[in-house]
Amino acid sequence: MFTKEQFTSLAKKHMDMVFRLAFSYLRSREEADDVVQNVLLALWRTDKRFASAEHVKAWLIRVTVNECKKVLRSPWRKREDLAAYENALEFQDERDRALYDAIMALDAKYRTVIVLYYYEGYSIAETAKLLGIPAPTAGTRLARARERLKDMLTEAENDE
Repeated sequence: MFTKEQFTSLAKKHMDMVFRLAFSYLRSREEADDVVQNVLLALWRTDKRFASAEHVKAWLIRVTVNECKKVLRSPWRKREDLAAYENALEFQDERDRALYDAIMALDAKYRTVIVLYYYEGYSIAETAKLLGIPAPTAGTRLARARERLKDMLTEAENDE
């Protein structure tokens, strides 16, 4: 069990990462918020001993992915129109918006590896371990995601 101070520190440090991962997986702000709450509640309740800060982060990612899968299986799940949320996001550069739109257009399995690899800084082997898939599969998903992003961004650039 964590002390209140330890938990608060961990929650502040990792809450944004958990939200980004959940949002990229679910594409729903409300569902991502629910997942963040469930993950932080699981962290508060756990009696697991963590070897390092990286171990805590890896555990949070694994729990987040599992919570997202649980939400996706729910018969009560509603898909949200992302347009309202996306319009509320501000980007300094139009290219950043185009990249965001392209990433969000990918299938969940590709979005997740992109987020873990590029935004969270995990290697392919670490990403595979976090997702519970073989490393070659993670590498293949990342390569396919890159190719799809390249195609989408090139197509969008040509349309302008």
